[in-house]
Amino acid sequence: MEFLQVFTTPEAWIALATLAMLEIVLGVDNIIFISVLVDRLPKHQQQKGRIIGLGLAMGTRILLLLSLSWMMGLVEPIFTAFGQGFSGRDLILFFGGLFLLYKASSEIKELMSGHEEEEAQATVKKASFAMTLAQIAVIDIVFSLDSVITAVGMVSQVEIMIVAIVIAVGVMMFSAKAIGEFVNEYPSIKMLALCFLVIVGAVLVAESFEIHIPKGYIYGAMAFSLIVELFNIRMRRNHHMAACDAPESVQPHGITA
Repeated sequence: MEFLQVFTTPEAWIALATLAMLEIVLGVDNIIFISVLVDRLPKHQQQKGRIIGLGLAMGTRILLLLSLSWMMGLVEPIFTAFGQGFSGRDLILFFGGLFLLYKASSEIKELMSGHEEEEAQATVKKASFAMTLAQIAVIDIVFSLDSVITAVGMVSQVEIMIVAIVIAVGVMMFSAKAIGEFVNEYPSIKMLALCFLVIVGAVLVAESFEIHIPKGYIYGAMAFSLIVELFNIRMRRNHHMAACDAPESVQPHGITA
């Protein structure tokens, strides 16, 4: 009953809606990363990988919320280097950012190498389901820090934070398959998504050194790039359809080309 009493005021519902929307936006990079990883799995395991991966994301966020005292301890400096103190949060962001940079760069190299379809399928079959989930779990911890810090800064009631995270992850689960299939269907979109992950990795490393870059600038630039690429895809599709519908050129004496 005490849990439900938190939601008896209009302010609580407004805070819930606002926080849920923010959590969905902050979860975009998580969805992209999961989509890239599960694409390496056999087809019959991909949807299962998405659901379990996002379930891990939700569980990580809720566990961090329920251990706020430990979370607050993460900001205390552990050691000092180059005249700057480094906390547990800084180390998580630093190594998480490096991991994201390495993974995204490796995927870009693979995408640019131009393997034949048979070789690509062989690579997919070699992907381990357990290893894929382990990589998702590692990066979920990094993304969860950002998500939880945002939640703590906006709302004081843990109940609202938990419900907002559950709603956000539920929406992400519903849309993850469509987003993943769309990203993988168009190589240019997948390349754009991987470049987005490189930027996110670089931002995480910068954050570990207390260099704060507003996320709005990053998301705005990526949204603009995505819109431009969608226009390009539509233009290429229209040109292809126009070329297919064009009648064959007619040469003298009724001989067709």
